[in-house]
Amino acid sequence: MGEWLYLVIGIAALVVLGGVGLVAGTLRGKRGGAVGEVEQRDAPTGGAGTDLLEPPTTTPPTTLPPVPAPQAPEPEAPTAPAEPAAPTLERPEGTASRLQRLRQRLAGSQGGLGKGLLALLSRDRLDEDTWESIEDTLLAADVGVKPTQELVEQLRTRLRVEGAGADVRSVLREELVTLVDAGMDRRLQVSGADGAPGVVLVVGVNGAGKTTTVGKIARILVAEDRAVTLGAADTFRAAAVDQLATWGERVGVDVVRGAEGSDPASVAFEAVRTGVEQGVDTVIVDTAGRLQNKAGLMDELGKVKRVVEKQAPVTEVLLVLDATTGQNGMIQARVFSEVVDVTGIVLTKLDGSAKGGIVVAVQRELGVPVKLVGLGEGPDDLAPFTPEAFVDALLG
Repeated sequence: MGEWLYLVIGIAALVVLGGVGLVAGTLRGKRGGAVGEVEQRDAPTGGAGTDLLEPPTTTPPTTLPPVPAPQAPEPEAPTAPAEPAAPTLERPEGTASRLQRLRQRLAGSQGGLGKGLLALLSRDRLDEDTWESIEDTLLAADVGVKPTQELVEQLRTRLRVEGAGADVRSVLREELVTLVDAGMDRRLQVSGADGAPGVVLVVGVNGAGKTTTVGKIARILVAEDRAVTLGAADTFRAAAVDQLATWGERVGVDVVRGAEGSDPASVAFEAVRTGVEQGVDTVIVDTAGRLQNKAGLMDELGKVKRVVEKQAPVTEVLLVLDATTGQNGMIQARVFSEVVDVTGIVLTKLDGSAKGGIVVAVQRELGVPVKLVGLGEGPDDLAPFTPEAFVDALLG
């Protein structure tokens, strides 16, 4: 009996224990998750009585939108370098206004010679002392000995024949125009034959204004609507080449240049060849002006002329002289005339000289006419020479 009692109590205990296990399993099933599954939960926020099995009561963190990855900037389209603005071309002054300024400039600077002669010739009595004073005035103006003697003789004769009623001013004007030789051909030969361009060689010592004269002649021709090419054959002076290039840019004229120290004849040849190919009207060549000795100068200028004429004949050789140098200018004129066949003379700085008689002297010395005269530093201060305008300016 006692054994059955123990058996019943044991069976009852097993039943109770089984029921408790069943209830615990049910509760676990309700909280979710199969047996053996590990549940990930946030760490506790702290605080008494927090059940580690319960979900956290804090507000979940705000989820930020994803930050876009930085994008490389789009490459900018390459821009073409800005082209420099084309230089504004100048319109050179015409011949008519140049001649007008020639009269005005010479009248202001050369009037001393003419006024002095008129004052002496207007005396009541023309004695020997007066005629000697007239000779001295002409010689001081660089007219030269022989031309002075000729002029004085002509004036003596005419005033003696015409007597006291003679118009002294008219007589002096006529004789001065004759002395300057109005019959000379002063036209610039700037046109070639058979479609070839005219070729102008410009010669003279450095310092006389040779390169500037080339630029100013180009302006005269451009004002007459002629196409021009310049040759910078004074290759021994870099400044001369740059200066000539500037003159060309101002009026839209091409300038052919070579490296510093290159052969002047090759540059002159290339300039004329370019002019022939482009069909221009005139090619003007600036030559070197060194004057160490006549032999070297002759070789250099002779070579330039020979090489150039393989392309086109030289139509003009202009000798540039500084009017203020007086007898030194005459010496230079003689040397160059022996080296090259000078066909015309350009007198620069004539407006600043009281010695206008150099016009007469140099023409007598070389037997060639003064064709152009420089009147100042301005770009258009170069004008064709006319004896009448010159003499009128001398007389004021």
